[in-house]
Amino acid sequence: MKRLIVVMLVLLAQLAHAVPPDFAPVVPGSNLSFPRDYGAHPEFRTEWWYATGWVETPDRKPLGFQVTFFRSRTEHDPNNPSHFAPRQLVIGHAALSDPAVGRLVHDQRSAREGFGLAWARPGNTDIKLDDWRMVREPNGSYRVTIRSNEVTLELRLRPTQPVLVQGDGGYSRKGPSPRHASYYYSEPQLEVSGSVGRSGMAPVAVKGSAWLDHEWSSEPLQPEAAGWDWIGANLDGGGALMAFQIRGKRGGKLWAHATVRDASGKVTRYAPEQVSFTPQTRWKSPRTQAEYPVGTEVSTGALRWRILPLQPDQELDSRRSTGAVYWEGAVTVERDGKRVGRGYLEMTGYVQPMKL
Repeated sequence: MKRLIVVMLVLLAQLAHAVPPDFAPVVPGSNLSFPRDYGAHPEFRTEWWYATGWVETPDRKPLGFQVTFFRSRTEHDPNNPSHFAPRQLVIGHAALSDPAVGRLVHDQRSAREGFGLAWARPGNTDIKLDDWRMVREPNGSYRVTIRSNEVTLELRLRPTQPVLVQGDGGYSRKGPSPRHASYYYSEPQLEVSGSVGRSGMAPVAVKGSAWLDHEWSSEPLQPEAAGWDWIGANLDGGGALMAFQIRGKRGGKLWAHATVRDASGKVTRYAPEQVSFTPQTRWKSPRTQAEYPVGTEVSTGALRWRILPLQPDQELDSRRSTGAVYWEGAVTVERDGKRVGRGYLEMTGYVQPMKL
């Protein structure tokens, strides 16, 4: 009994002197380097790999898919030698947008890194969460595997274009202060092949296109921020559109940025005052009562992009993993009444302010 008390006192003393980790800052002037930056950056607080796309079945039925892996460094004492110490968390979201269902079909998982069950490895994209995987292969293609009772994805995403580095050499500011920023790059126009299935639908062969984002940071949002609206779209003919705005808790735009790359490879970047999101159509969730501007107009300088959802109900409830509820959906992009692309629209902070 005395020995147990001594051990407990030692453990309590260690906890009392535990030092929270110092999270690495995002600073301007640090250009990204590949293939190193395809991999994990465990010294930063938050990181995600985010693949979205449109695919078609053999009978030309359109489907949208989303796969996101998060790596989160905790505030656990990094000097704790225990293999059970939750230094890094790995979280996965997967969703399928099928108009025949009328809402998202999705699943989520989370685990602490370790024991061969979950990891996000540095050096190249290699993420595991039980039998969910995202791996970048030697030829640059991504192999994505999601197996669950809700949704099944066996996909290969093959690059057809160079990496699109966002912001200033990968430094993507998210507010007036330089410290509110992330490192960020995209891979548009990925060629997709493989199979997709869901509850009630056996896996079927699909082909299409996808967009992959990789972003990492330690302090992306300023305290006044409620959330963001973001779109990444593959434009017909080979171009790419990325735009986002950070919304304030009192409403209005705190920050914004956009990048357009045309089919020839020319990149145009837009400052905060040149980017706006103007709601056109709203949808109210019957589950959370949140109202999302599912139809919106995005302005990048003189260009106007009309965003229309594949279906209104693409709300994803991830309170069992990240704690957030957000709208994440397949959309088409129009200009002057004609379709010019397809992509994904993400809207966060409409139920409650985001916490990263």
